[in-house]
Amino acid sequence: MANENKATQKLRIATFNVSMEALNYLPYVKGQTPKVEGNELSSQLKNNHQQIRNIAEIIQRVNPDIILLNEFDRENDSHQALKLFISQYLNKSQQGQKAINFPYFYQGSVNTGVPTPFDLNNDKINGDPINDTYGFGYFPGHFGMALLSKYPINEQDIRTFQHFKWKDMPNALKPIDPKTGKAWYSDEAWNNFRLSSKSHWDIPVKVGGKTLHLLASHPTPPVFDGPEDRNGKRNHDEIRLWTDYITPNKSDYLYDDNGVKGGIKPESAFVIMGDQNSSNVDGDAIKQGITNLLAHPNVQDTKPSSHGGKANNLDNPYSENHTAHWGMRADYVLPSKNFITVINSGVFWPQPEEDQFRLIKDRAASSDHRLVWVDISL
Repeated sequence: MANENKATQKLRIATFNVSMEALNYLPYVKGQTPKVEGNELSSQLKNNHQQIRNIAEIIQRVNPDIILLNEFDRENDSHQALKLFISQYLNKSQQGQKAINFPYFYQGSVNTGVPTPFDLNNDKINGDPINDTYGFGYFPGHFGMALLSKYPINEQDIRTFQHFKWKDMPNALKPIDPKTGKAWYSDEAWNNFRLSSKSHWDIPVKVGGKTLHLLASHPTPPVFDGPEDRNGKRNHDEIRLWTDYITPNKSDYLYDDNGVKGGIKPESAFVIMGDQNSSNVDGDAIKQGITNLLAHPNVQDTKPSSHGGKANNLDNPYSENHTAHWGMRADYVLPSKNFITVINSGVFWPQPEEDQFRLIKDRAASSDHRLVWVDISL
């Protein structure tokens, strides 16, 4: 694809929550806190792990030019786990599939597992590990993200929003305790609380003579809280960040981790991608956030679908668009209308009678999410 005519550059863009995070490789015992070391992923990668091989085979079968991996642990600054996944799994044929290479990647730091000195879950314990982190995680980088690309990444122009404070979003959905009518977070916690549960990244990729901005994120699940709905409100506002970022008259308040203000430059080509943990028709999210993003005048929603998703839940009228086994559309690849034509799209979800069903037959086969892809021309 690198030799395509620059005027009609064709690309396959994908997102995949691969569940390659520490807890996936530890036994679950109800009532017990798992003993997480932080190196579980790299340890399993060294063992020719079948579940990871299946994930690599799925990626090889779809053969994207650019893919965002959600829930891929960032164990350290050397990115050893990601390099192992590329060299020992993607670069090697899985079940006769053609090996795939991504010479470029970005794996920035995230808020999951980053400790705070505050009592964020109101259990009267300040700085409690796991519960009082900026994003749920057992160590900094747990449930991280990584972008892999066949095309060069313009690293000097990457913008990250890991440290953007929730309070600085106009009309933020500040959580309120319905029992007391008071703010859920203390003033000190709220004034320092980061909006992004992982991070928000604007990653420019050079494709031919053009630049494509990959807008990557993984908002918190809108559950695992209480009637204050702090995770639901955070999920809504994490999604809203992108809606504002691509809207010129609404993005002035935003500042990135280098202090640069504002949103994406008008007339930029972009793709919003990642596990948004939200659907406008299913699930427990505050649906207005994802609804506004999908309806944005500069966003194309192709509604990627699969026969396997439909077969998985025949009673749900939206199941052909589902991207997670429990029955919801959670993962998105949303190209801009600026400078992008959508050619095709889909969800990798084989049906039970197909050989490839072995790759997604249960949670242990690969992931509880499905790979979502969109073909575009620039």
